[in-house]
Amino acid sequence: MSDSLSLSNAEHLPNGKVTWQSGGGVALLTLTNPPANGYSLEMMQDLDAAILKARFDNDVYVIVIAGEGEKFFCAGADISMLESVTPEFKYSFCLHANETMLRLEHTPKLTIAALGGHCVGGGLEVALSCDLRFARKDSGRCGLPEVKLGVLPGTGGTQRLARAIGKSKAIELMVTGDLVDYDRAEALGLVNRIIEAENNDAFLAQVLEFAAGLCPPHHASLAVGHIKRAVQTGAEIPLEAGLALERELQAKLFLSDDAQEGIRAFVEKRKPVFRGR
Repeated sequence: MSDSLSLSNAEHLPNGKVTWQSGGGVALLTLTNPPANGYSLEMMQDLDAAILKARFDNDVYVIVIAGEGEKFFCAGADISMLESVTPEFKYSFCLHANETMLRLEHTPKLTIAALGGHCVGGGLEVALSCDLRFARKDSGRCGLPEVKLGVLPGTGGTQRLARAIGKSKAIELMVTGDLVDYDRAEALGLVNRIIEAENNDAFLAQVLEFAAGLCPPHHASLAVGHIKRAVQTGAEIPLEAGLALERELQAKLFLSDDAQEGIRAFVEKRKPVFRGR
């Protein structure tokens, strides 16, 4: 898996709950908390730090988030941790997670959730914060079952699921707490594509190959980032304001080296060589 892109050796973030590898324009962030990769404040702090690291790394154009092991992307928040802390801590925990997921959405680099294994509760909330979600066929199920604990999906699930699949279907999934397999998730529009692979290493290799294909010199990464920003921000504001944002981002792209190269290559009937600037 790492050999195909010559990824760097795994580097652990300060709390040891997320690992970082990079290469070929891609940063791979792996949630690491066996057996189910349940997240705690420490994992969310590591994920936050990794997102910032990727944001400021000029050699990273696409961020891929995966889970360690074969069975889970992420099973959500560590319930035993939540049982032992105060209501005030729980509130701050959810607030920090909200801030981290917003940082992921606002980072002007494409993000992909690689769902190899179950993606449940807060794990799906992390995945929903990514721009794309790819799932390994028959590797698990996904959903937001928090209602069965007497609570609601509290780190963005109520808002992002509704935006992803529509209010009515989102409400149905959340009030029943049902989990769906990835084929059903794809039909709902919750997952972008299903990938067949014999194991998670083979699955992740395909996701990383896709991600690398969106990086220079093959692809205009600056345009990719601006498309993301136009959609993520524009979808939340009035149409006229969204169109104004689109025009401003397009004007910036017209001034970029990549746009000049892309247009010139089209006229000269050759393949463009992009540099991400």
